[in-house]
Order: sequence, then structure tokens, then C-alpha cells
Amino acid sequence: MSSKIESTEDTVVEYVTAMIGGQLFGLPISRVQDVFMPERLTRVPLSPREIAGVLNLRGRIVTVVDMRARLGLPKNEEGKPPMAVGVDLRGESYGLLIDQIGEVLRLPGNGREDNPVNLDPRLAKLAGGVHRLEGQLMVILDVDRVLEIVPELLAA
Repeated sequence: MSSKIESTEDTVVEYVTAMIGGQLFGLPISRVQDVFMPERLTRVPLSPREIAGVLNLRGRIVTVVDMRARLGLPKNEEGKPPMAVGVDLRGESYGLLIDQIGEVLRLPGNGREDNPVNLDPRLAKLAGGVHRLEGQLMVILDVDRVLEIVPELLAA
């Protein structure tokens, strides 16, 4: 039993970092397929507002999720082109639209904490915990929760 605890303390988890609305997020690197600039985005009629559209990425149809809309944030007015992080869920390809991609951080597995009680509810519903870094909080995105998009007609 103690060996299991020791192995948890020694593990290092890698995260791809991303900025969305001025907040630092981390995606487990094991879930990230690629990073790309979304081009030729086709809007999907009657889709939830979180769905920015679909695109063809190297022969695969990718559903693009607007993370600002998913988090209830206003559109980015800075004029910078958005980036996308490619992830898969149950064999389907998705692109998470973000403001800016960061670096890959290697953090100790035991440094991950549960969501603080005062974490904004919009973040908390998509977060799988946090890491406290020097001067800022990195919210770990739970990719499965992020992609649980329920159309508004069904939610009512």
C-alpha cells in the first residue's frame, strides 16, 4: 500500500498550457493530439453556440469548440488569430479554440489540488483540479467535461 503512495509522489505529469481570457489552463499532454491554426471553419446550422464550426484537418473532420463561449467569456477582440488544440474523445476529433498556446510544463503529480471552493463556477464545471504556480493558478481542463456539450433545446 505504501509503494502506491510513494509512486504517486514521484510521478511527473506533463501539461500543454494555454491562455483563454487571461487565465492559464493546462491540458494533460496525453490528451493532446496536435496544435494548429484553424482555417476555413464551416459554421454548423443549429449547433450550440459553443461549437465554432467544423474543418478538415489532414483528411479528418474536426469539430471546433470555442473555449471562450464554453467558459461564458466574451469574444476575443484583440484581433490575434486563435489557435486550436486537437484532442480526441471516443474516436471523434475536436479542436479547442484558445487565445494562445504556451509551453509544456512538467509538474509533480502530488502538486495537483482539488478545485478551490472560490473558483469561478464557469471554470469549476470544466476543471479537473488546479496547480499553484509562481504568481498564478493553472486550471487543469478535464477534456471529457469540456466536450459534454448539451444542445440548449435538450437542456431546457
